[in-house]
Amino acid sequence: IDLPWIETGVNTPAEAALVVITLIYVVAGWFNLRIPDTGARYRRQHRNPLTLLHKFVRANRLLWRDKLGQISLAVTTLFWGAGATLQFIVLDWARVNLGMPLSQAAILQGVFALGIAGGAMWAARVVRLRDSLRVLPVGVAMGLLVPLMTLVSTQWMAFSLLIVVGSMAGFFVVPMNALLQHRGHVLMSAGHSIAVQNFNENLNILLMLGIYALLIRLDLGVNLIILMFGALIALLMIAVIRLHHANQREFDSVALIGEHKH
Repeated sequence: IDLPWIETGVNTPAEAALVVITLIYVVAGWFNLRIPDTGARYRRQHRNPLTLLHKFVRANRLLWRDKLGQISLAVTTLFWGAGATLQFIVLDWARVNLGMPLSQAAILQGVFALGIAGGAMWAARVVRLRDSLRVLPVGVAMGLLVPLMTLVSTQWMAFSLLIVVGSMAGFFVVPMNALLQHRGHVLMSAGHSIAVQNFNENLNILLMLGIYALLIRLDLGVNLIILMFGALIALLMIAVIRLHHANQREFDSVALIGEHKH
C-alpha cells in the first residue's frame, strides 16, 4: 500500500488483507460503542472457575433439553460447522473442477457469503419468530443442492450455485438463531445462552473440519467429499425435523414461542 509521504510497511496482498480486516474490526468495535444503554443490569456474577463451569454445564444441559432450544441449537450448530467446512471444500473444488488458483477461488467464498447475507436479510423481512420452525425444510433442500457442485464446469455456474446455496443457508439459519436467542432469554441470561451457543458451534466446527481433514488424508476425491457432505447435511436436517415432530406429538412446543422470561 503506497501513500504519499507515508511508509506503511504493507508490501504483500496478505498483509493488505490483514490491514483491511483489522480496520473492519475497528469499525465494528466503534459501532458496538454506539449501542445505547438499555438500562438492563445483571446481579454480581460469580468469579470462581468451578462455579462458572458448573453454571455453564447446567445452562448447556437446560438448553439441549428444552424442546425448542434443542431444535434451534442443533440447526445453528450444524450450520456453523457445515459453513466452515464448506469454505475449505470450495477452495479445493475450485482448483480441481474449475482450474482456479487460490487467489481466484477465494472469490467463491465471498460469493457464498453474499448469498448468506442476502438470504438472512430476506428471512428477517418475511419470517416471523412464531413461524421460524417452518424454514427447517430449507436446510434439507440446501443439503440436496450441494451435490450439484460436482456438475459445475464454469465460473458463472459456480457463482450462481453458490449464491443460491448461500441464500438458502442464510434464510434458514436466521430464524433458528432468533428462536435460540428467544429461548435462551426465557430460560437463562443472554450471556449464558450465547456462551452455550458459541461452545457448541465451535465444537462442531472442530469436529467437521477434523472429519474433512481425515477424508483428505484418505485421499478421497473432492467430488466424492461434496456428495458425502451434501448427504450428511440433508440427513441431519431430516433427523432434526423428525425430532421436532416427535416433540410436537408430546405437546405443542411451538406455543412456547413468545413466552415471557421465567
